[in-house]
Amino acid sequence: MTLVFFQSFRISALNLVFSAGILFLLAVSAAQADVERFVGEYSGQAQMQDASGHEETRDLSVTISEYKKGFQVQWESVTHKSDGRKKTKAYSVDFQPSDRDGIYSAAMQRNVFGHAVPLDPMKGEPFVWGRIVGDTLTVFSLFVDQNGDYELQQFDRTLNDGGLQLEFQSVRNGEPQRTVSAFLKRN
Repeated sequence: MTLVFFQSFRISALNLVFSAGILFLLAVSAAQADVERFVGEYSGQAQMQDASGHEETRDLSVTISEYKKGFQVQWESVTHKSDGRKKTKAYSVDFQPSDRDGIYSAAMQRNVFGHAVPLDPMKGEPFVWGRIVGDTLTVFSLFVDQNGDYELQQFDRTLNDGGLQLEFQSVRNGEPQRTVSAFLKRN
C-alpha cells in the first residue's frame, strides 16, 4: 500500500512539474509573440522641447530585437547645436520577462551569481523596466539624485502604419521637463 502511494505521488509530482514547465514555455512564447511585432529598426526626426520652451532638432533611431527570452532596445539621439556641432547619446537595455504578464525587468548588470539584474537607483543608477500593453511598448527610467529628488522618463513606442509613434516625457519631482513626439519610420 505504501509503495502504491509513493508511486502515485511521484507520478503526480512529475505531472505537476511537467505542467508547470509547459505553462512557463507558453508564457515565454506569448511574451515573444508580443515582442516580435515591435522587432525592427526605426528612425526619424523630432523637435525636442524643454520646460522653458526651448526647442532643438534631434535625429532619433531605435532598434528593437529579440534577446534570449526577452528583447533588447537600442536607441540613439543626435542633437544638432546652433553652432553646427552634434551631440550623440546612445543607450542599450536588455529586458527579460518578469513574473507579471507584459512587464519586463531590465537586465543591465550581473550579480555575484552571474544573473542579470536591474541597476540600483539608490546608487544614482537608473532603475529601468518595460511593459507591452496592446500596440505600445513602454520603457520607464527612474533616477534618484544625491538629495533624493527624482526624474522619471517614459518612452512610449506605439506601432503605427509604417513605423512607430514615439511619445517621450520627462518629469522631475512631479514637474514636466521635456517632451518629444515623433514618428519613426521602419527602415
